[in-house]
Formats: sequence, structure tokens, C-alpha cells
Amino acid sequence: MKKVFLLSLSLIVLAAFQPPKSAPKAVTMSKTALQNKIKGGWAGQVIGCTFGGPTEFRYPGTMINDYQNIPWYDGYIKHTMINNPGLYDDLYMDLTFVDVFEKEGLDAPTASHAKAYANAEYMLWHANQAGRYNILNGINAPESGHWLNNPHADDIDFQIEADFSGLMAPGMPNTAAQIGDGIGHIMNYGDGWYGGVYVGAMYSLAFVSSDINYVVKESLKTIPAQSTFYQCIADVIKWHAKYPNDWKQTWFETQRKWADEVGCPDGVHVPFNIDAKINAAYIVIGLLYGNGDFTKTMEISTRCGQDSDCNPSSAGGILGTMIGYDKIPAHWTMGLKEAEDIDFKYTTMSLNDVYQMGLKHALQVVQKNGGQVSGDNVTIAVQTPKTVRLEQAFTGHFPIEKKTIQKELTDEYTTEFDGIGFVLMGNAGAARQSAPRERSNANYVFNAELYLDGKRVETAKLPVSFTSRRHDLFWKYQLPKGKHSIRVKVLNPNPEYTIRMTNLLTYDNKPIKANL
Repeated sequence: MKKVFLLSLSLIVLAAFQPPKSAPKAVTMSKTALQNKIKGGWAGQVIGCTFGGPTEFRYPGTMINDYQNIPWYDGYIKHTMINNPGLYDDLYMDLTFVDVFEKEGLDAPTASHAKAYANAEYMLWHANQAGRYNILNGINAPESGHWLNNPHADDIDFQIEADFSGLMAPGMPNTAAQIGDGIGHIMNYGDGWYGGVYVGAMYSLAFVSSDINYVVKESLKTIPAQSTFYQCIADVIKWHAKYPNDWKQTWFETQRKWADEVGCPDGVHVPFNIDAKINAAYIVIGLLYGNGDFTKTMEISTRCGQDSDCNPSSAGGILGTMIGYDKIPAHWTMGLKEAEDIDFKYTTMSLNDVYQMGLKHALQVVQKNGGQVSGDNVTIAVQTPKTVRLEQAFTGHFPIEKKTIQKELTDEYTTEFDGIGFVLMGNAGAARQSAPRERSNANYVFNAELYLDGKRVETAKLPVSFTSRRHDLFWKYQLPKGKHSIRVKVLNPNPEYTIRMTNLLTYDNKPIKANL
């Protein structure tokens, strides 16, 4: 009996990785059909982001149960775009890069994209903010996204912004990866970059296939099998084959194996998780178990929790590209047309503008990469996915302690730790008596020195402005294993402002194993 069970399990796993049917070498469609898919991709993002908005990070480490109602009604999209425009950060970040391509052409340098987003007025978090700080302070891409310079390198940021790369490269996943390479490394590295490569590939292949299983599996070929990102998504595909009618079982398996955060200091040792791979897993769970049904895809990708607006936004955009704007169910597009002329905040672009730009850029990319545009016909030279280079962040680093500090740094602070790395978490801002000004654009900048084992290793600027802030105060990795001393000294204290230290996260070269 045991042998029969093991044989059956092996067949299930093997079936999960059977090569999907090959895509045609060329696909011809009308410009109208291409435009319809591009519109579906952008509209799907907006729908998913709006639907999941009220649940964003309200369900960390748990799914959203079926009895929990998630609202949707006519006029909801317009209302949200006007009254909660900050929800669409993944959209207006996307559009920042689209705008640069529009102004400077397809060969716009990475530096132009980095400058545009670093100097934008919108608020950012995690890898995006860490990358912005680096760019503003002379650390350029790709170093700005590298994990030694960015503790949030594995976070979700480029994954939620890479839609543009796939929508610009219909049927060309390798070109999508190339378009997004420099941009993705402004703020991410390793798994954080792979999230964007994978999402871009799924968008790209959604133009030329109506089989969501094919798109999910074939796109994964762009990711190195040695990476943890690949292994996580491969597991989801395997579990979907094993539990084809139970997305919650796959969610539980994903949570059990992949929920441990290593990089993002905010997510270590707490349920909150903004890591790219586990949120990409939720996108894939939505797509696979939704099986082409837009409503099921929206519901499942949202109910997986965590970043539950960005994940259905990606899933909705990919599926919207596959089925096209005209096939998105009326339930989800009600009120959409009323919102399509509204400029996204911090931009001068509306959905209708982006629909047109998207077609223009896609036609240019098609022609640049072996395809043809003849009259109303567009012939795409479909690409077989190629694996991008291997890069992995935080290798050999295991978070072992997150010590609460909760002190204001007025002069200097000293502490010790045992390990190979640390992140001193916190932020500069208004003093407590000036709390309402905390997110103001005050231009005061602290200067602070970091001494490690008695040696000064860094002098950093700590702006109090929320848009130019340093997301974490200080960090160092790859230190010799052993005891280390930390000393932080403020060079220019100011009673109107303060530096708040929240936690000290420390790393060792091996994990602590509980004796269970």
C-alpha cells in the first residue's frame, strides 16, 4: 500500500512539471486585438488593486475567510481613485517608467528612470524607499538595489511595478526581462528582482496563450532553478497538482515552508511578510485555482492575505491581458469608464492615456525584436523563455534576535551583539511634541556616524522628510562571526526633531534550531 501511495505521489509531482505545450513561433493579431489585451492588462491591475485595497496587510500570516465580505460596487473605482489615490502606488510607480520611455524612447537609460522615481513626490516604503534614498545620496543602480546597500532587496517592490515590462513585450518574455533589468535593480536584487522578471514574463506570454497553466509554468523558466524564488513557485505548482480543488491546502503548505522572512527587517519574527516570493506564490495560487475565471482569481489571490491589493492587481492584470478588456466580466468593469480619464495622483496620465501609450510602445518593441507591423496586422516573433542570471541575497545570514529598543537618539547610542550582521531599525522625524508634522516635507537632515568595533565605518544623512528618509538607520552584513560593538553618534542634534530607534535585528551564520 505504501509503495502504491508513493508511486501515485510521484506521478502527481511529475505531472506538475510536464513540459507545457509549445507556443507558436509567431502569432499574428490585429492592432485592435493587441490594444484590447493591453487595456485588459492595465484595467485588470486597477480592478485588483481597488478590490484588495481594504484588506492590504490587515491579514498577515492568515487567509481572509470566506465569510469575510470584501466590498465591490458601481462607482467604487472612481471613488477610490479620487479619495484614496495613494492606494495605487504600484500603478503610479509603473507609470513613472512608462513616462520615461514615452519621453526618451525605448533606449532610455536606467539613470533616467532612477532619477524620475527618486525625485517624484509620492511616498514610498521598503525597497522602493531604500532605493530612492540611495539614488538621492549618490549610490546608483544596480548598487542601489543590492542587498548590502538595501535591507529590503528581496521585498515585493519591483514585482508590483514590473507590469509595464510584460505589457510592452507581447509574446517576448526575454525582452520583458531585458526591459526590466536595469529598472528592477534600482530598488531590488535577487528574489526581489526575480519577482518582477516572473510577473513580466507572465504578462508577456498571456498575449499569446489562453492557457493559464502554461503561462505560469513556462514563465518560471526565466528564473534560475537554484534560487529560492524558483523553488517557492515550483512548490506551488506541485501542490496545485496534488490538491487541484483545494487552494487553502496549497496556501497552508506555502505558509508552512516559505513564510519565514530573512531580509526585510520589518517582517522578521512577525506575521507581516512583504517578501517577493511568498506574495508571488499568492498571485500564482490565484491564477492556477482561478483557472481563467476572473472572479475566482480576484477572490483567491486577495484572500491569501499579506499584500492583498498588489497580489490581485498582478493576477488581474495578467488574466486581463489574456482574456482582453472586452472579456472582463461586467461585474468588475462597472464604473470603470467613469474613472478612465482621471489622472493617477502624482502623474499626468490616466488609464485612457496609458492604453494609447501601451499600444505605441508595444508596437515599437515588436518591430525591434523580429516582429512586423503591416497595416492593421501585428506579427509577434514569440520567444522561448531563457533563464536570467543567478543572484541571491542574504546568503549565509539567519536572523537570530530582534531586540526592542524604543529610544530616542539625542546624542549617542552604544550596544553590543554576537553574530555576523545587524540592522538598527528606526527613523528620523519630528519630535514628539511636533508629531503632526512627522510626515511633513521638513528639510532638516541629521548627520550621524556609525562606529563598529571602535572604528568609524559610515557617516550617514538621516532626513526627517518622509519622502527622502532613510528607511533603516544603519546596517552591516558579512561581518566576522563573533561579538561586535555598535556606537552611533549624532553630529547635529536638533530639539525640534528626533531619531527614533525601534529595534536591533541581528544575524548569525546559522539558524537557531528549537529543541522540539
